[in-house]
Amino acid sequence: MKTATITELKKELSAIPPAQLAALCLRLAKYKKDNKELLAYLLFEAHDEQNYIESVKAEIDEGFLEMSGDTLYITKKKLRKILRYTTKHIKYTGSRQAETELLLYFCTKIQKAGLLKQNSTTLNNLYEQQLKKIGKAIAAQHEDLQYDYQKQLDTLLRG
Repeated sequence: MKTATITELKKELSAIPPAQLAALCLRLAKYKKDNKELLAYLLFEAHDEQNYIESVKAEIDEGFLEMSGDTLYITKKKLRKILRYTTKHIKYTGSRQAETELLLYFCTKIQKAGLLKQNSTTLNNLYEQQLKKIGKAIAAQHEDLQYDYQKQLDTLLRG
């Protein structure tokens, strides 16, 4: 079976009546957790992005609290889990500003937790990759925001 392109799907969806469209959305949400989470975000939380960012930051905090006292191996696994959670929610927002804020927060938490002092190549590489992503996200934003976020990024780079 050949998968349809986004253009084809868009054209077909515009021709469907609203009731049938709602049924299709519910059916799509029923089969995959990510679809359900994205639909919930779009319906209930997309209108207040700042509040959503704060709730994701709270989840990041909880993940870091669970990590205290673990071995290096477990710490790496939990850190990757927190990063997967963060990237998933960044995708939901589709906003460069949200991406920058959440990744800056994530990297700040890594730095404050003292995880970079453990001489782990894996942790350092993960941290460096996130700093690169932050740099790209900052470059795609408005000048005023670039300046503010660049100051935060410079602080992380010096840290």
